[in-house]
Amino acid sequence: MSNTTSRFTWCASCVETFIEVSKKIFEVSLISKALVKSTVKELLKLASVELPSDVKKALMDAYEREVEAVPKMQLKAILDNIGLAEKTGIPMCQDTGIHIVYVKLGDVEVEGLEDAIKEGVAEATATIPLRPNAVHPISRKNPGTNVGLNMPYIHVERIYGSFLEITVLPKGFGAENMSALAMLTPADGLKGVKEFILQTVVKAGGKPCPPGILGIGIGGTADVAMKLAKEALLRPLGSRNPDPEVARLEEELLEALNSLGIGPMGLGGKTTLLGVNIEVAYTHTAGLPVAVNYQCWAARRASAKIYPDGRVEYTSHKKIEGS
Repeated sequence: MSNTTSRFTWCASCVETFIEVSKKIFEVSLISKALVKSTVKELLKLASVELPSDVKKALMDAYEREVEAVPKMQLKAILDNIGLAEKTGIPMCQDTGIHIVYVKLGDVEVEGLEDAIKEGVAEATATIPLRPNAVHPISRKNPGTNVGLNMPYIHVERIYGSFLEITVLPKGFGAENMSALAMLTPADGLKGVKEFILQTVVKAGGKPCPPGILGIGIGGTADVAMKLAKEALLRPLGSRNPDPEVARLEEELLEALNSLGIGPMGLGGKTTLLGVNIEVAYTHTAGLPVAVNYQCWAARRASAKIYPDGRVEYTSHKKIEGS
């Protein structure tokens, strides 16, 4: 009898332990709305005031390569402007853009994610400050907060990992207005793709404030190609598409487009583009969509990972809070 009781007691203890361990394994950690909001504000501050290191290096390299006086002067003005923005904490460009936000959601629970992002944008607009650019497309009514229907525009992707990653992409419209989409046919082939991209850059001239970055999306459908083109701008300069054929096209286009001589601010020179990034998707056998999304020299982006323990790691600008 005592042996039976002992075995039962032991088994009950095992069950309790198993339950407690299971709770810890499957527990979904909560990231507070306040932490998300404050992180978004800080990301927008970083993006507006300090360029990522890869962009700054590309601009400095362009300055060193340039031999003509006028384009070299333009590049020096850009670099001086970047330095002043960092020193004073004032946005580097008066067009602080509208805000595209990319969210990677891991195995965490987030309190009021969308509201937190929107409130972060509104508070950043008031405190940094950012120019209130977001308006209703028909009435042109401006709420003054950079927040409205579908703006900021938030992309959410589920991932593995116990963290939340947020990337902000403030997009000015001198460059955005130079975006283009072509619904080519398979008969147009790679030659047609290259011609369309060339024509787009030539037509843009100095309007998108070069030297900039070209994000290109090839394949999918019309909306997928445009989405890929903007996402391509998130890749660091100097990185290449993992597909060797696409990587070669990136290098070929960069060389060809810089040979146009449009140069900094459209005033001539060696560097029209700092980089060409291409993303692709399989498409219909009858189609060949190609999208171009232009980014100006102020290629602002900032990323952070938020952990359930309250740590925030600013991965784009090498800063950690709450550690």
